[in-house]
Amino acid sequence: MKSFKGIALLIITNLLIFLTLAITGNILIYFVLPMIGIDVRGSVATHQFAWAMVFGFGGAFISLFMSKFMVKRSMRMEQVTDPQTQKEALVFNTVKELAEREGIKMPEVWVYWDDSPNAFATGPTRNSAMIAVSSGLAMNLTDDELKAVLAHEVGHIANGDMLATTLLQGLMNTFVYFFASMIARMIASVASNDEEEGGMNMIVYFVVDITLQILFSILASIVVCWFSRKREFRADAYAAEALGAESMIRALRKIEVLSQQAIPQEEVNEKDALATMKIYGAQGTISGLFATHPAIDDRVAALKQRTR
Repeated sequence: MKSFKGIALLIITNLLIFLTLAITGNILIYFVLPMIGIDVRGSVATHQFAWAMVFGFGGAFISLFMSKFMVKRSMRMEQVTDPQTQKEALVFNTVKELAEREGIKMPEVWVYWDDSPNAFATGPTRNSAMIAVSSGLAMNLTDDELKAVLAHEVGHIANGDMLATTLLQGLMNTFVYFFASMIARMIASVASNDEEEGGMNMIVYFVVDITLQILFSILASIVVCWFSRKREFRADAYAAEALGAESMIRALRKIEVLSQQAIPQEEVNEKDALATMKIYGAQGTISGLFATHPAIDDRVAALKQRTR
C-alpha cells in the first residue's frame, strides 16, 4: 500500500509540475514578453527555445525546491533538534558551529537508518538547507572523521553547490529540449511533404524527438556529472581548511572500506536515483564519465596535495 501511495504521489506531482509550467510558459510567451517588446509568438525557433527554457529551468528549479520534501518522504528519517545522545550532539553542534562560521542559517539536521555510511546536503538555498547523516556513518566513524564529513556537507551549502548544479542542469535541459525538437521538426518535414500525410509527420516528429531527447540527455549528463565531481573536490577542500585534511582522508578511506562491505561492487556502479547524494565514486574510464563523485583515490590525492 505504501508503494502505491508513493507512485500516486509521484504521478500527481509530475502532473501538477506540467500544468504549472504549461501555464507559466503561456503567460510568459503571450503576455509578459510582448509587454517588454519581445514577441516570439510568430517565430517557431524562438517560440520553441522559450518553451525549452520554461521546461528546462522550470523542471530543474522545481526539483531543487522540492528536494527536501521528497528526501524526507522517501527515507525513514528523524530530525535532530534536541540531541539525546553523544553522537547526535556531535553532529548537531558541529553543523551549528560551521554554519555560524559561514554566517548562514543553521541547516536542518536529520539522521536516517541505513548501514551504508553516507551523508548528504540538499535544499533550495544556503539558508534553507538540510544535512542528513546515516546511522552507518555516525556509528562507524570516529568523532574527528565524522566532523570532517559534516564539514564537507556544510561546504556544499556554503559554496552554493545545489543552486549552481540546478542552473547547469536547467541549461542542459533547455538545450536538450530545443535541439531535439528542432531536429525532429526538420526530419518530420522532410519525411512528410504531403498534407495528407500530416499524421505520419506527427508520428515521425514524436519518435525522433523522444529518441534525440534520450541521446542528448546522456551527453548532457556527462557535463553535469563532471561539474558534480568538481564540486566534491571543492567541498573536500573546505573540510580540509575547516578541520584539517588528515581527518577527511581517514574518513574517506574508512567510508570506502565500509561501502564495499555493505554493498556489492556491481550494485555500487548501477544507476541510483540518489547518486548525487552518495559519498563514494565510480571507477573506470566509462563509468567515471557518469560518476557524480570522484574516485576515493583521486580525492585523497587532492587532499594530500594540500598538506605539502
